[in-house]
Amino acid sequence: MAEMIDRVIAMNPRLRLSRHYRERLGKAVSVSLTYIDDLIGSLPAPHEANAAAWSTDPLIRVFFATPDDLVKAFSRSEELRTYFGRNSLLTEAYATLGMAMFERHVLGVASEGGEVRHDVPQTTLCFSDHRVRVCGKSDADLREEIARRLVDQLALEGLARLAADRHALVAKGRELIAARVALLERRGVGMRSVVGGSQDADSDELARLENQIAENTRNLAALRVPTELIDLQLDRVCEVFSTPAEHIYVEKRRLRLDLMNVIRNDDTEASREIELRLARIPGDPPRMRAFILVRFARDELLPAGLHVDAATRAM
Repeated sequence: MAEMIDRVIAMNPRLRLSRHYRERLGKAVSVSLTYIDDLIGSLPAPHEANAAAWSTDPLIRVFFATPDDLVKAFSRSEELRTYFGRNSLLTEAYATLGMAMFERHVLGVASEGGEVRHDVPQTTLCFSDHRVRVCGKSDADLREEIARRLVDQLALEGLARLAADRHALVAKGRELIAARVALLERRGVGMRSVVGGSQDADSDELARLENQIAENTRNLAALRVPTELIDLQLDRVCEVFSTPAEHIYVEKRRLRLDLMNVIRNDDTEASREIELRLARIPGDPPRMRAFILVRFARDELLPAGLHVDAATRAM
């Protein structure tokens, strides 16, 4: 609990100026932790992510067109490479794989009434922008880290609520808080750090963001705000943590797909039923991204070089 409260304060250090802030935050954060524990506990066990699994696991096959695409997606992840680099004795890592999902409506080929038709409306499920974000040494370790990132997301939601509240902040304070929310989102804090959804930043950009966040922290600290307004700000943040289901949720979607990811309504031999998990990414408007927990072996990584995200961004 103490660690989670510290994460909330790190998002908005001014909250520590409020009276009895740890006690007040603790009650609200405990509500969120119960919800987050149940949410993470409901996620299926990690899937093996490798070329062999592409042939045997229908869900893994849905996400990638070929086994090579799977290996390349994981090998591009700077987070995964960094994790293996810091844990040289680990032979595998548990991770989150997030993807953008969209439907493509086309005219396809199908057999109807014993005749082959070439103008049958079909819907194909497509996945792109594969991102490997959070890593852990075990299933339990991964889920614990996801919980921390979800607490960060709620703290970010609390900041966003303050930025829009004309009663809790003076005008200059709203500007600084709004800027802080934008900076943290660009850094990929919260749900974006779990399933992707933010643009990648290279090391120079990350350094600039950290400097800007530090400057923002100093400017907020220098802003004179009455104690009653600080208390009101804490109340707003506690409101978010007291209603976590309004801000963080995962939807299930069950579909039947054929081997080309065409959505089928019939029980054909070549189709299979899958169940997707979709996470909400805050924004205007909010988006949903598909995600899955996976286990990936170190020896599946392609050699370093042109297979990392930085090289992909430069293309």
